[in-house]
Amino acid sequence: MSSEGEASSSRFTLEGIDDVEDFPWWNEGEGSSMSWERYSYLYDIMQMGNQAFRENRLDQAIELYSRANNIKPSDIIILSNRCAAYLRISHFLKNRPPSASEYRPLSGLDPTTHAGLALKDADKVMNLQSNSVTPYILKANALILLEKYEVARDVIWSGLHVDPRSCPLLNLERSTAKTFSRRSHVNPQRTDDYDCTVCLKLLYEPITTPCGHSFCRSCLFQTMDRGNRCPLCRTVLFISPRTCSISVTLKNIIQRNFPEEYAERRLENDSLTNPGVDLLPLFVMDVILPCQKFQLNIFEPRYRLMVRRIMEGNRRMGMVIIDSSTGSIADYACEVEITDCEPLPDGRFFLEVESRRRCCIIRNWEQDGYRIAEVEWVQDIYPKEGTAERNDLMEMTNKAATFAREWMKAAQEAAQGDRVRLAELFKAEGLMPSTQDPERFSFWLATLTNRRPSERLDLLRLRNTKERINRGLVYMKAEEQGCRLQ
Repeated sequence: MSSEGEASSSRFTLEGIDDVEDFPWWNEGEGSSMSWERYSYLYDIMQMGNQAFRENRLDQAIELYSRANNIKPSDIIILSNRCAAYLRISHFLKNRPPSASEYRPLSGLDPTTHAGLALKDADKVMNLQSNSVTPYILKANALILLEKYEVARDVIWSGLHVDPRSCPLLNLERSTAKTFSRRSHVNPQRTDDYDCTVCLKLLYEPITTPCGHSFCRSCLFQTMDRGNRCPLCRTVLFISPRTCSISVTLKNIIQRNFPEEYAERRLENDSLTNPGVDLLPLFVMDVILPCQKFQLNIFEPRYRLMVRRIMEGNRRMGMVIIDSSTGSIADYACEVEITDCEPLPDGRFFLEVESRRRCCIIRNWEQDGYRIAEVEWVQDIYPKEGTAERNDLMEMTNKAATFAREWMKAAQEAAQGDRVRLAELFKAEGLMPSTQDPERFSFWLATLTNRRPSERLDLLRLRNTKERINRGLVYMKAEEQGCRLQ
């Protein structure tokens, strides 16, 4: 606990916890749910618990209230009394001088744990009796003991709406107001000590290296993609994003003292990990068609950075090729989803990806070494439902599916003894989509044969499903049974 927190706790006095409520004696209303003997036993336990509370035997009181709660769960008086006992013992432990441990060492739960248990009971009481001021008093006391002053003030104000004249709540409100005024004068001044020496901005998700320097998490691992040394002192670092944790204390200090600037840094980071619905990071390698599943080994620093950001976001990127006719990025790409990502000790990533849908690239630009594209999602133009053209398309799709199954069976028989070949055939068979989606089926059909990049790019550009199915069938008929699959 901070020295400021200790000072606040020592000045804090419990309000409205002077005594506990007596448990009511038997009445006719209880008779329907509990026998007289059981209720009498419960009443005796509560009497003993209240007596222990009033004699400051708080551990014993808590034990008795817990026994009573087991007999009759969710009783407002039982929960309120146990909450008060938790609050009393937490307050006592927080105000206990350190020197007292030399004569009587502490044992059992710490004050924060007791306050947390009190908060749970107070929440239960509030759910059962929100129109009474009692649960607000209990909860506010517990939150102050936990040093959650802002939340405590909200609870106090809510309670004052129930009873504007409640003395305990008014006293607690004055106590928290004083605490806020003290805290407002101790916020550290904004200096470059809180800046990352790589991006020169406020530290976001800071990591402190073994050599004692702190950097934004993303900045540190971006520099380590090019060498495993501290960006400041050049000490060799043996850390990785998978095993290295954020410095929670430093993050909390920065977030508490500079909340607005830290929120801006969070938005900035979110824009990199989730660029938007129509923005897609690009992996420039090859033309990929929908309905494909394959593996990638990511080793370039720029793409390692891109994969880390993708994995923090929606796990999706675009696969695209350099168009040989123009020398620039092709106008069509395919979105792929990372279904499995294995970080390797040397910083590389081994990915399993599955292609999803195609898009047209409107424009693209460089960001931190890799490309980002603004895209427009593309679909085939279908005949209207119920028309003769739509029926013809569905009939053609079903016939193509029958042919593909026969072709696949023959290819599997021809590949007996070739494990790699059989694995490719089984993988392709497992990715076969339903014929109710002719567009996706047509792409799957085209993946069964090994085509040149220019032919695959033409298939991506094509908006006619029947034409794509026809081309797929032509490719399959021209291919020998021992063909290689992509």
